[in-house]
Amino acid sequence: MKKVGLKKTSNFDAFIYLLIIGNILAMILESHISIKNKFGYYFNVFELISIIIFTFEYFYRIYLGYLDKKWKGIKGYVFSFFGIIDLISILPFYLNRFITLDGRFFRILRLFRLTRIFKLGRESRALKLFITAISSVRSELYFTLFLSILTILFSASAIYFLENEAQPDAFPSITSSLWWATVSLATVGYGDVVPITDLGKIFAGIISLVGIGVVAIPTGIISASFVEVILKDKERK
Repeated sequence: MKKVGLKKTSNFDAFIYLLIIGNILAMILESHISIKNKFGYYFNVFELISIIIFTFEYFYRIYLGYLDKKWKGIKGYVFSFFGIIDLISILPFYLNRFITLDGRFFRILRLFRLTRIFKLGRESRALKLFITAISSVRSELYFTLFLSILTILFSASAIYFLENEAQPDAFPSITSSLWWATVSLATVGYGDVVPITDLGKIFAGIISLVGIGVVAIPTGIISASFVEVILKDKERK
């Protein structure tokens, strides 16, 4: 009986994976106006059927969690990474039906349909190892986030005082300067707002170099943690 149950669950998961792939393909095709105008009705029907199935899956997994560990199992699933992804995948559909808000907001929410692709990794050992690696260095990542925010605020304040007099329209306030500070520290450098004073240029050059380190720190932490988790997993085997 247990093997039959496992087989049924496996078949159900396979069906869900195919449905996820179908939803992603539908979203890509629907972005073409000519295809949407011709097959819009079928896209809507497919979306409705998919949401019903995904909703059933969400509550089915809650039920399985309850059977496994009672209320602790429900909490474990609902607040897990995939539990949150499952909820985000269906929530915008219901919000759009029962709450009257600006339609543009829900067009943005439709991007959450892309989160369904993460459900494909539910049984992926590599993805589970990656999530474990992220969780094990959570405190370090919080610190790097705090460091990044502090550096951005400092950079925005400094460039404001250095450039405001020369470019009052480009750097009218510290809050407006946050955009420049963010893209500079991220080493993107769109070039829409640039310093023109000598001190501003020198400061921008220094900040660009600092930005490389700010971006590299969390990358290095995650990479090291991921390698450590992989090695531990291999040792257990």
